[in-house]
Amino acid sequence: MKNTKPLRRGHENRLSAALTVLLAAACGMVAANLYYSQTLVGPIGEALGMPPGAAGLIVTITQIGYVVGLLFVVPLSDMLPNRRLIVSLLGFLVVALAAASLAAGSFLFLAASLATGLGAVVAQILVPFAAYLSAEEQRGRAVGNVMSGLLLGIMLARPAASLIAGLWGWQAIFALSAGLMALLAVVLARLLPERRPAKSLRYGQLTASLLALFRGTPPLRRRAFYQASLFGAFSLFWTTVPLRLADEYGLSQQGIALFALVGVAGAAAAPIAGRLADRGRSRALTLGAIATAVLSFAAAALVHGRSHASLALLLLAAIALDMAVSGNLVIGQRAIYALGNETRGRLNGLFMAIFFLGGAAGSFLGGWTYAHGGWTAAAWIGALLPFLALVYFMTESRSAA
Repeated sequence: MKNTKPLRRGHENRLSAALTVLLAAACGMVAANLYYSQTLVGPIGEALGMPPGAAGLIVTITQIGYVVGLLFVVPLSDMLPNRRLIVSLLGFLVVALAAASLAAGSFLFLAASLATGLGAVVAQILVPFAAYLSAEEQRGRAVGNVMSGLLLGIMLARPAASLIAGLWGWQAIFALSAGLMALLAVVLARLLPERRPAKSLRYGQLTASLLALFRGTPPLRRRAFYQASLFGAFSLFWTTVPLRLADEYGLSQQGIALFALVGVAGAAAAPIAGRLADRGRSRALTLGAIATAVLSFAAAALVHGRSHASLALLLLAAIALDMAVSGNLVIGQRAIYALGNETRGRLNGLFMAIFFLGGAAGSFLGGWTYAHGGWTAAAWIGALLPFLALVYFMTESRSAA
């Protein structure tokens, strides 16, 4: 029987273990749609007749759609019943994925990718929902647990896409995901509690308030910049590494899938970071995450070639970079969710939009730089992005969130 009891302010602290698992799984399955094309830029670009320098657009367009959704769709979670909004967005996502699986030309595929990114913002309605249901002293753990599911979905998306593409072609992963999203919509419609926010603002006022929230919330700006820099490096890495693995090491899609599985280990950092952040260690964890990202890319840039040693180092860099990005994301979101309850959806939307702009830039820079300068040039650009975050971090006072 459908759970129709609404949740309002004062009805928090109801995040059960079963609901946590459901939210984590849902976030992972939805977020995976943003990354299925990341290890398939070569086959998709070749099939659609795209030049090598433009291959990064395949991932970039999806992330741009996600940013648009974060800015103009996620704010609706502060105004509309959340369950209805979530199910509607999943229906939209089903149509977008089906269109991607049937696309015969680059224009239709890129349009479907844009729509996929727009619909996938449902994950960023589910994560604040988990924070809303959790107690303050357990919020970092709750967000970390749900985010671990989201990050696991992101990281499994790459090997799953490569493996399925190797068996049935690149279109199959989008068709299979369309069916999975349809099933998820049915499950969430029946099992997800309702949350009905107080209708204090109209939609126009909600979107107009984004600029005021950005200007008036220094912790948001700082945390968003940290994560944008790290996620830009992350996106650059996973856009260019499949190309390098195919070009320099001659790996098939199955081989690339096995390599991408290594990154799944990075999801383990999310719940650990959430627990440590609850103990007041956010600053040290942030510094560690940024420094790890810089060192991972620097090492990968210095040691290259086609040796077993360079491949092993690339695997270690993948693990370290994924852990840095996932851990810092949880720390940032915990800080953002502590800033306000009724504005949580908008604050989260701004935070995610800013750092996904970093990801879109990283994907584009990665594809373009690899096509014109090879792996070494791309890797040094990847190291530069988190280094900028490190420089900015040094200006943060110890009392900052």
